[in-house]
Amino acid sequence: MVQAKTWILTKHFEGFPKNSDFELKLQELPEPKDGEVLLEAVFLSVDPYMRPFSRVRMHEGDVMIGTQVAKVIQSKNPAFPVGSHVVSRCGWRTHAVCDGTDLIPIMPEWPQDVPLSLALGAIGMPGLTAVYGIEEVLGLKEGETLLVNAAAGAVGSLVGQIAKIKGCKVVGSAGTDAKVAFLKELGFDEAFNYKTASSLEDVLKKASPEGYDCFFENVGGASSAVALQQMKNFGRIAVCGSISVYNDTTPQTGPFPHLTMIFKQLKMEGFMQSRWEHKHPETLKRLMAWVKEGKLQCREHVTKGFENMPAAFMGMLQGDNIGKAVVAV
Repeated sequence: MVQAKTWILTKHFEGFPKNSDFELKLQELPEPKDGEVLLEAVFLSVDPYMRPFSRVRMHEGDVMIGTQVAKVIQSKNPAFPVGSHVVSRCGWRTHAVCDGTDLIPIMPEWPQDVPLSLALGAIGMPGLTAVYGIEEVLGLKEGETLLVNAAAGAVGSLVGQIAKIKGCKVVGSAGTDAKVAFLKELGFDEAFNYKTASSLEDVLKKASPEGYDCFFENVGGASSAVALQQMKNFGRIAVCGSISVYNDTTPQTGPFPHLTMIFKQLKMEGFMQSRWEHKHPETLKRLMAWVKEGKLQCREHVTKGFENMPAAFMGMLQGDNIGKAVVAV
């Protein structure tokens, strides 16, 4: 009999999450039946989506949602032999018994010198999000200018690098000088600290006086309306996240960008990477190739210890991480 440690959502978040919203519990797991496997978590992901999704996808008392890289330690399913690794959506738990229907095997050609944690980052959901936002939603073309906010995060840092691979000018915003320095290391043409900028409008104009063809939106809120005013006519906006409003107790109101969108004839589209799930295998291979060729740098912010899951989650929400935030068990 295996005991799993699990993090439970004891109370739906009100405002910014706090330690009392979580409880660490033990759970006795049964032996795997025919067709089932026993998984042991190796790396767990903490992502911004968990904050809004917890409200609509979870009940109080549920195990926190999330993705992990796990090792198969017992198997009665020939598709998942003992010792193999998978990406699992079984949440914040150290062990799980499952029938394999929702498991994604780590690609068989995964190089030994590439950390498996990248299956939660550049060669996982954030990488897929970056590619589909750029290619499927924005249709970014060589020579165009792209603006990306939260640019030092798991998705934004990849968006900027992929846009450079495609021959575009990239402008990124982030919340600390260290993050701005990181963006310049990645090859961003322009990067700025939005927290110290006296005028967001002025800094956007200075970074790209001719305006922006495309905007990869991760933040939302009032700054978004300022950015829309800097778009070129017929500009395109991919809405991936809205982290500036996730922890609000009172909904933000205005400014309302509709006239700007009409006058500039802008196209704005929200998306999630799951829409293109049929393309995942091919896209993951492309991402891996870029990593191996040195075209994608993959910074990780690693927290050690399953007991630190809530702290890692809250730290990510307040911007402690540069690159992808993961927890190593």
